[in-house]
Amino acid sequence: MHVNTDVVVIGAGQAGLSSAYFLRRAGLDHVVLDEADGPGGAWRHRWPTLRMATVHGIHDLPGMPFEAPDPDAPANRVLPAYFADFERRNDLRVRRPVRVLAVRDRGGLLRVETDRGVWDTRALINATGTWTRPFWPRYPGQELFRGRQLHSSQYRGPEEFAGQHVVVVGGGTSAVQQLLEIARHGTTTWVTRREPEFHDEPFTPELGRAVVARVEQRVRAGLPPRSVVSVTGLNLTPVVREALASGVLARRPMFERFTEDGVVWPDGRHERADAILWATGFRAAIDHLAPLKLRAPGGGIRLDGTRVVADPRVHLVGYGPSASTVGATRAGRAAVKEIKHLLAPAAA
Repeated sequence: MHVNTDVVVIGAGQAGLSSAYFLRRAGLDHVVLDEADGPGGAWRHRWPTLRMATVHGIHDLPGMPFEAPDPDAPANRVLPAYFADFERRNDLRVRRPVRVLAVRDRGGLLRVETDRGVWDTRALINATGTWTRPFWPRYPGQELFRGRQLHSSQYRGPEEFAGQHVVVVGGGTSAVQQLLEIARHGTTTWVTRREPEFHDEPFTPELGRAVVARVEQRVRAGLPPRSVVSVTGLNLTPVVREALASGVLARRPMFERFTEDGVVWPDGRHERADAILWATGFRAAIDHLAPLKLRAPGGGIRLDGTRVVADPRVHLVGYGPSASTVGATRAGRAAVKEIKHLLAPAAA
């Protein structure tokens, strides 16, 4: 199959659906390609014990308020159902599962090569997020460790760690949430590279704008975007306060190396472990854009808003400053506005 269109959207998470909504309103011919089997973006893959009560605030998709669900409802069911309803109500005909292999420049057009055919397009909105690119650090002796190693994206609940000692590595929200679950079934050690920063002030619009500005400064300079938690810190909820007071969240600095049955710190102290849980975040899933050579010398992709400086036909949403539910929705609107302007001369 070989199809021509005005705009291709890659990814149907919050950023991709928002972009598709505004493309439809703008009357631009487009297609949305998503590699998942169904709606929900990364939410469909979250661990089953993650409840809506512990999920960060979810911003509405455009034109469709998110009704507060039962706090005990599983997030991996509630959010995919919300996304699916949004697709139906707005007649967003997402093509799935379609895996994008590469995007290439073809003399004025962008060629999107997939396992289901080829699309030639005048503009591209990349909304692939990070879920498919978990980051695994490497430490000496890691291959010697006889216990289990898993990434937080592979975590399916605490019961499988009953009676075990688990070293949880990472300073983000997922690390804290998963550690607190595991600690009710086994024992844990929390390890981070940097001292965690906790905050209990409300996440105001002013704070949100400050966070976005700090992340945007990096992508404007062509540097890889930092994680949100590295800018915002960890929310000091009542549950987290209790865990800090009880010592469950007693943080230790990063270990130096592995042994067959555990890890060793620089001072020689050894700790036995049955499993290592790497809650070490993700990287942007943009390998398919490599043929376009968009990366700056700093290793990231320089953006002006959502527009890639090196190629104005390409927009990244859900990347850098728009890597949040509220940011993704705004970025979709902004990207479509710029693309409409870009394509206007050709349409005239």
